[in-house]
Amino acid sequence: MLINKTKSFTVIQPSSKIDKINILKFNTDFNEKYINFKNDNLILDFSNNINFDLKKILLFSQKSKEHKKNKKSFVIVCNGIDFDELDNEMITVPTLKEAEDIIEIEEIERDLGI
Repeated sequence: MLINKTKSFTVIQPSSKIDKINILKFNTDFNEKYINFKNDNLILDFSNNINFDLKKILLFSQKSKEHKKNKKSFVIVCNGIDFDELDNEMITVPTLKEAEDIIEIEEIERDLGI
């Protein structure tokens, strides 16, 4: 797991390509280390993984809901999925730049009380 903290958010990436076995390991590692970045806006960046599918994204659904209850952003970056298939609670975008933009917009909304 690669972790890169910035002033506005923390980007977390898998250290290797994700398949059926290591997505479960990544999810376990993420949950174990979550306490270290539970107060940060989070970006899970899977953009370097080909064939990342909806089932893999849904592994993070509960943590996304929990994180948003704490008034922090949780955005997943991945390619090649139908974003319309996701529920509206999970924010998933195709690029890291879009994830950064989402976090910026959500921070403004929280500051305005929206």
